[in-house]
Amino acid sequence: MTPRDPGRRILVIAVAAGLLLSGLYGFLALYWWPQQPQLEQIQRDGRLVVATRQGPTTYYPGADGPDGFEYALLERFSRDLGVELELVFPPDLEALLDATERGSVHLAAAGLGITPARAGKLRYSRPYDHVTEKLIYRRGSRRPRTLDEIGPGELHVIAGSAQEATLREQRANGFPMLQWQPRSNIGTGALLSALDEGLIRYLVADSNQLILGRRLYRHAAAAFDLGDPGPLAWATRRTDDTSLIDAVNDFLQRIEQNGWLQRLHARYYGHAGRLNFVDTREFWRGVRDRLPAFQAHFERAAGLTGLDWRLLAAVGYQESHWRADAVSPTGVRGIMMLTRSTAQQMGVADRNDPEQSIVAGARYLRVVEKKIPERIREPDRLWLSLAGYNVGFGHLEDARILTERDGADPDRWREVKQRLPLLAQERFHQTVRHGYVRGQEPVDYVDNIRNYYDMLVWFTTVGDNVAREQILADADAEQ
Repeated sequence: MTPRDPGRRILVIAVAAGLLLSGLYGFLALYWWPQQPQLEQIQRDGRLVVATRQGPTTYYPGADGPDGFEYALLERFSRDLGVELELVFPPDLEALLDATERGSVHLAAAGLGITPARAGKLRYSRPYDHVTEKLIYRRGSRRPRTLDEIGPGELHVIAGSAQEATLREQRANGFPMLQWQPRSNIGTGALLSALDEGLIRYLVADSNQLILGRRLYRHAAAAFDLGDPGPLAWATRRTDDTSLIDAVNDFLQRIEQNGWLQRLHARYYGHAGRLNFVDTREFWRGVRDRLPAFQAHFERAAGLTGLDWRLLAAVGYQESHWRADAVSPTGVRGIMMLTRSTAQQMGVADRNDPEQSIVAGARYLRVVEKKIPERIREPDRLWLSLAGYNVGFGHLEDARILTERDGADPDRWREVKQRLPLLAQERFHQTVRHGYVRGQEPVDYVDNIRNYYDMLVWFTTVGDNVAREQILADADAEQ
């Protein structure tokens, strides 16, 4: 018998001990030693993965890249964390919620209402907005007054949404015959489009979705509210680790306290409810019938000034409804409704010539914009410039003085627009240099242009060919 090698025996024991210790280390690391908090992992990896959905209230391709109320919030939050924002777009709401529950994304941000069923699986942030759920019908058809008037198969709702949870509550509390069709693989915009075309009769949507959607789907109208305003929030997977949701809550509380959240809301929703049914119908008729004749001029003016041609087109529509021979009782005329002095300043020989008018209007807007203090950033800079273009820079400065006297920020359009109408009142306009002016007019002017601009951006970047053709074909529909 060959004696065993003691050195080999020691090596085998050492290897076995090493494997045992390695396994024990792994076991302790996994089940005993605390893992790195999720927030620290996100900051270490340098990216925040968020599930959202495309739509006017969440995310869409804007004039200068990604845009939307929800996107703006997310972009600010990820910047505060010092990480890159990575968006994923699950095919429907149920898939989005499932991805969040499984932890394949860090955060869900898609206009989520809070429901008891979800609260057991997801952890919600503090609210960042409040909306009212509305029963939507097609304008011109019978308007229902209660849920009792909704027939089988007539009501549509996004499957798994907070609105569907509300319908279940309504059925359990007074409307036992209520039925609806839950829709998967579709968004609220598609339902609004189907209603606008007369393909479906009723749907349920949040108030913010209706505010933005009816500029595109003008037949959509609210029949009644389904309850009191409810919160919208972000959500994470429900685990013992609350580091990410704590950071979200700190962020939302901070931007609410410093006013940034309110300014963001005003930016996306403050102007959106101004246009009525007739306004939107006439605008889309203009897009179809008159804009094509002038679009090349707006694009040339944009190339000369660096302004978005769709913004210039929105100004042109507000000024003249894209009519080259337009003239006002005060003598301003042309596509951009230039005064005689402005035309002379810009070197315009014929104010009725569309190209001259459009280029001069764009150049003059830049002249006004250069008078705005350099410290004022976009988008306030643009809205203040448009107000000055309409009412005159002197009156704009008077309104900014009134704003400062009130202790508000004269560099914020949201604050200045509240003081401009005061310039029509003697006790205010006597205290400033340039005196009386109908100050509500520049407020309406800017809000209308913002609406037209939003609609043109959507029309040229978001809507598919079928949707665009439908909107234009619908421009002649009767109320």
